[in-house]
Amino acid sequence: MSVLDGPREEWRRILHEGTPKWVRSEGDRLVLGDGREVGEAEANYLPPCEPTKIICIHLNYDSRRVEFKAPPLVNPTYFQKPTTALNSHRGSVCRPADCQYLNYEGEIAAIVGKPMRNVAREDVWECLAGFAPANDVGAQDFRDTDAGSMLRVKGQDGFCPVGPGIVRGVDIREQSVRTYINGKVVQDGPVSDMTFPIDFLFADLSRHITFLPGDIVLTGTPANSRPMTIGDVVEVEVTGVGRLSNTVVEIPAPAYAVGHQPTDSEAVRRVALGQF
Repeated sequence: MSVLDGPREEWRRILHEGTPKWVRSEGDRLVLGDGREVGEAEANYLPPCEPTKIICIHLNYDSRRVEFKAPPLVNPTYFQKPTTALNSHRGSVCRPADCQYLNYEGEIAAIVGKPMRNVAREDVWECLAGFAPANDVGAQDFRDTDAGSMLRVKGQDGFCPVGPGIVRGVDIREQSVRTYINGKVVQDGPVSDMTFPIDFLFADLSRHITFLPGDIVLTGTPANSRPMTIGDVVEVEVTGVGRLSNTVVEIPAPAYAVGHQPTDSEAVRRVALGQF
């Protein structure tokens, strides 16, 4: 059955009595496989998958392209986040003390359900496990390094919150992505605004890369990515799918001043603050 076809089904992954457990989401209760229940508010969430790779697209929503003043796109370009960037629902998003431009980017995570290689666009939906809200967090203070790979901008530990769970049985093509800061909507974009649809991304990438169950493709963010501040509650909602929540905290700057340091250049501020 295609991931787009109903009925809606959601599975979440929590740490219960010291052990990772899959649970079904049923309102304010989470039901374990043995029938026991856990209150959702008390759940200790884990990421809903264990990827071997996390692949992201640079620009995909047309509103973001227009914001960047970029010409119409012919083909997508991609970058990767390390798997150590993975974070969960209610996890802390950590801003190092020497950084100031920690931006949110609300996105849809498309999660692989079975191996994919040389997959046609029309067959992609049969290969996906489901979808989840995600936040492609970025420390824009490092925009002046890594030659566009985004490694230090987007790849720091915990910079890829995903969750709360994996949802299937929802036609993702009819949904919208919204980001909230402390309850206020700061991003809002329909999936129909994607330049390259989700099935296109997987068909493109799987020509050369084998996707394995649990792998993630982050599918782009709408306009208006801006910096978060310490103490902010950032939430990403995908209509019909769910709402991911994280809190921004500060951690010490790295102990050793080796290599490129955070900068506050014109190029950094242009992207972080949307001053194009």
